[in-house]
Amino acid sequence: MVEINDLTRKKALKNYYKDIKKYYKKVLEVLKLEDNFEASLIIVGKTKIHTINKQYRGIDKETDVISFAEIDSEDDFGEDNYLGDIFINVDRVYAQAKAYGHSVKREFCFLFIHGMLHLFGYDHMNEKDEKKMFALQKKIIGDLK
Repeated sequence: MVEINDLTRKKALKNYYKDIKKYYKKVLEVLKLEDNFEASLIIVGKTKIHTINKQYRGIDKETDVISFAEIDSEDDFGEDNYLGDIFINVDRVYAQAKAYGHSVKREFCFLFIHGMLHLFGYDHMNEKDEKKMFALQKKIIGDLK
């Protein structure tokens, strides 16, 4: 289950919440996991994500998505199977959708999938890991434009 909290006043992405829930299930399906996990998606603006990025990652700039995993490995899951939190910058969703020439829905879902994979321990810090993570993202998002 994914809980969605929009901390902006815009509520602009509300029409895509059902799609987020669909892609949550697809992430689990592709990773061959049961649907017994929980995660939080928090939608914020550029100022809030800049603050979070600076405070927790030491990077003094805005970003599009940040994930905070609750666990380090599958052995760490407790009874609640809480994965962690994904913060998505609504302003970057719109800007990147326009820049990349695809829909807002696609960008929002893509950033969510990216964040979910981070919660499951996937990363893109080196070329080998990046190829693996990006291949999974592509498989999960499919042909959504």
